[in-house]
Amino acid sequence: MTYDLRSKSRVLLDGADRAAARSYFRAIGFTDEDLAKPLVGVAHCWIEITPCNWNHRRLAERVKEGIRAAGGTPIEFNTISVTDGIAMGSEGMRASLISREIIADSVELVVRGHLLDGFVGISGCDKTIPAMVMAMARLNLPSVMLYGGSIHFGEYKGRRITIQEVFEAIGAFNAKRIDGQELREIETRACPGAGACGGQFTANTMATAFEMMGVSPMGFNGVPAEDARKDEVAVETGKLVMDLLRKGVLPRDIITKQALENAIAGVMATGGSTNAVLHLLAVAKEAGVDLKIDEFDPIARRTPLLADLKPFGTYTAPDMYEAGGMAVIAKRLLEAGLLHEEARTVTGRTIGEEAKAARETSGQQVIHPLSSPLKKEGSIRILRGNLAPEGCVAKLSGQKKDLHQGPARVFDCEEDAFAAVKAGQINAGDVVVIRWEGPRGGPGMREMLHVTAAIQGAGLGNTVALITDGRFSGATHGFMIGHIAPEAADGGPIAALQNDDVIIIDTNNQQLNVALSPEEIKNRLANVKQPAPRYTWGALAKYARLVSSASEGAVTG
Repeated sequence: MTYDLRSKSRVLLDGADRAAARSYFRAIGFTDEDLAKPLVGVAHCWIEITPCNWNHRRLAERVKEGIRAAGGTPIEFNTISVTDGIAMGSEGMRASLISREIIADSVELVVRGHLLDGFVGISGCDKTIPAMVMAMARLNLPSVMLYGGSIHFGEYKGRRITIQEVFEAIGAFNAKRIDGQELREIETRACPGAGACGGQFTANTMATAFEMMGVSPMGFNGVPAEDARKDEVAVETGKLVMDLLRKGVLPRDIITKQALENAIAGVMATGGSTNAVLHLLAVAKEAGVDLKIDEFDPIARRTPLLADLKPFGTYTAPDMYEAGGMAVIAKRLLEAGLLHEEARTVTGRTIGEEAKAARETSGQQVIHPLSSPLKKEGSIRILRGNLAPEGCVAKLSGQKKDLHQGPARVFDCEEDAFAAVKAGQINAGDVVVIRWEGPRGGPGMREMLHVTAAIQGAGLGNTVALITDGRFSGATHGFMIGHIAPEAADGGPIAALQNDDVIIIDTNNQQLNVALSPEEIKNRLANVKQPAPRYTWGALAKYARLVSSASEGAVTG
């Protein structure tokens, strides 16, 4: 069966009745020859705020070159981004997760509104990456996601540093463990140029997961932002989308249950961000695939942690690229029998074929062999219990203990918790509780990196736990449990907690509990007074009305 390359744009542009539409195109330089070819969108998230997306305009030009060379007419357009690293710890962070929905919505609307035949989504900062794939799944048109690439690591006193070290240096400065000069030195050296955060934080987690899923070509996302090869893979991406168009390969042909499980395995093997749980649940929903939060845990249990990456480990994303990239991880998983090797990818090859073609750099130390994993099990655990009846997410990368019991120190917002850490009011053994920060209650489910980094910087990382209905940056490490559902704003038991309640975190048995009877929890919840909504109009208020539970991906559709 032949796929009509102009199945959408033909309706938009052909025939006398569409003369007005053609007239608009002519006004900005399109020719008859241009309009007779498939129209392929090139969506990107360039914004003059962040290094994460700084190279998107340049990459868009290269993608357009590839589309033209392969017989298509590229049409560039841009959407928004909210930069987590800048917004972190402020009111602005409430916009971050919400931006995922806005980006997906805006790309969908441009492509639908102008009847484009396919598109390439260029992503960078954290939420832009799943948003582009969510749009791909919704539209189900031939499309590819290309990640703009990781930033290069900075250097300070002979060690490689990232933005993670800046956040932790803030905590160390507040704890008087370093002085202002050292803080400034770290600040000025951590981010040397364009690209998204350099550890296996959320951006690189999702970029590598989507190579494993097959919606990005294996190896393309791993090329760092300022590597000369990034322009080359951008041109190839433009050619590739035209190949998909000719073959009629659609995103939902690729985003299957097996592909999602491969992506989850990739997250576990690389010690990826807890945000992957939210984003993969959201992508599954957009693609019409039934994926539940509890399905992450058995994959984690059988998948070894293989990549020694920040925030818990030693190396950065550019180091991973030099070692051979995600293809080496795929090869390890294939050899272990942990990869659905027949899953399709946008290259036309199966993920098993991509894995077998991996080129591992001799002597590399970033990706461990199967015989000596960093851990025998993956990086994320799904917990339940009387504090999280619908589930919550714990990140275990670099974490040696699996049990913590201690008194609750309860805060109703991130700022209050940060102030308490800064003032030295948190003690070894405590469980910091931050609530009313969920998708609806925040609104926007802020990341708690400002607090978790302060805990690390204060030297409490090994002795203090933190639980929240908010979420964590991929740069977070320590004994941290997020995404607690139901959230406080939905009547979740976390709203009933009081100072000195005993919290028991047992990751081995997948339990998060408070030492209270069901009756006591019920009685306390009956007397909880919900805070007044922070926003009563605008995008944040609309999101609070529409958003689903974190256990369902915090989607609005």
